Amino acid sequence: MVDIASQVRQDLRVSTYRVAEAAGVLGVSNDTLRRWIDAGRVDAAAGEDGRTRIAGTDLAALAKSLADGAEGFGHVSRATAVSARNRMRGIVTAVKKDTVMAQVEMVCGPYRLVSLMSAEAADDLRLEPGVLAIASVKSTNVVVELP
Repeated sequence: MVDIASQVRQDLRVSTYRVAEAAGVLGVSNDTLRRWIDAGRVDAAAGEDGRTRIAGTDLAALAKSLADGAEGFGHVSRATAVSARNRMRGIVTAVKKDTVMAQVEMVCGPYRLVSLMSAEAADDLRLEPGVLAIASVKSTNVVVELP
């Protein structure tokens, strides 16, 4: 018998992103991302289908550098930055685990989020740099789930 939940989770593990998908994750336009590719800011190559693709780990590194420097995103007003009960799609940039807990870092557009969860939950979600995920933010808690 096929475990449907495992099959769905496996399908959501993205190893490469098309330019439009990657731009959506970063919260920038396709044109901006293409300029960054042309400038050598992120590596990209033609996939089997001929479309330009970016490795998930490379996209995660770019997202982390953008969030750390806040460059490329423009100014975010306080009213826009402060809100509750948000679900933000983004890319996992780092996962640090010990035997009990995991610290998961994500970049969702111009925002860098960090979630603490059990190591078992991080393993079950197969979280690693480059994986697309959704951060659900409610009050002071950040819950990470797959789209």
